[in-house]
Amino acid sequence: MAFREINSKMVEATVMPGQRLFSQRGAMLAYKGEVSFTPNIQGGQGGITSMIGRRVANEDTPLMTVEGSGTILFGHGGHHVQVINMTGDTLYVEADRLLAFEGTLQQGTMFMGSQGGVMGMVRGQISGQGLFTTTLKGHGSVAVMAHGGVIEVPITPQRPVHVDPQAYVAHHGDVRNKLSTALGWRDMVGRGSGEAFQLELSGHGAVYVQASEEKL
Repeated sequence: MAFREINSKMVEATVMPGQRLFSQRGAMLAYKGEVSFTPNIQGGQGGITSMIGRRVANEDTPLMTVEGSGTILFGHGGHHVQVINMTGDTLYVEADRLLAFEGTLQQGTMFMGSQGGVMGMVRGQISGQGLFTTTLKGHGSVAVMAHGGVIEVPITPQRPVHVDPQAYVAHHGDVRNKLSTALGWRDMVGRGSGEAFQLELSGHGAVYVQASEEKL
């Protein structure tokens, strides 16, 4: 595992020769050793296709390639940092929430309409993901940012999970998600997102929920 949680707002990452990390620009707080930071122009492990896809999707959060031999402290804006360890499945998360991730993970972009058509696009707007979201696939660690702490909620076939769209951070696994209304349309006037809309996630995996409805 490349990341070690120092406290709720900082992680320590280790990089060795032949390995690399990707981090959000401005996320480095301090480092020890012979470490280099280079602006990334190839869209992470996904290459030029991933970069073009993110630009079209407005998901072009600048990344830095981190290489060398040493340890780095990452954090950004005083946000809570959550480490997610991937074991071969796909993580869905908006690019702005990515603090850093291992170079072993393949980065891509997914159109929200591919998961639920028009309602998928509406879901993306309400949850803050927009029309597109970032995917990370493979084996490795990811550090994501959130407000007020994060809890991992398991999703099982027998027990779907309902989440306030603005409290949603990310999810992984074989998960289907849809947007549902908790109230009638007339009753939703003046209501907050959690009272009016809910994300229903079903299948097998996990969803990460933050303790605040505030966006990054």
